[in-house]
Amino acid sequence: MSVLARAGTDEIAALLTNVPALPAHVRLRGPEAGLVMLRGRAGGAGAAFNLGEMTVTRCTVRIADGQVGHAYVAGRDAMQAELAALLDAALQDPARHDALQAAVIAPLAARQLAARDAAARRAAATRVEFFTMATMRTTE
Repeated sequence: MSVLARAGTDEIAALLTNVPALPAHVRLRGPEAGLVMLRGRAGGAGAAFNLGEMTVTRCTVRIADGQVGHAYVAGRDAMQAELAALLDAALQDPARHDALQAAVIAPLAARQLAARDAAARRAAATRVEFFTMATMRTTE
């Protein structure tokens, strides 16, 4: 679900063209946008505090086979939430699981990992070694 929550609607829809048609579904809730409170901790171990609010869209669907899928995605993209909920329900079906995992989830996860690695490499290129800089100083 985290892979689907981080993927864009266009990415998901493009990968769904490579799989057999998803089953018909009925919306049980949403998609609807709302706010959630983000909590934080000072220093990672301190007392919790309210950091702020974030917009989230949620959706719940039921497919014809009876499986129920849920999705919460950041932002206001109703189609992304509905597709993620539909895939959540379809992935619960053992007959569809492996095909959807290989055709949709694995490629999305690989793209997200590549993007994370690229961002880490860009950040690492700007890293400054303060210990090295301290030893390079000359005393006069």
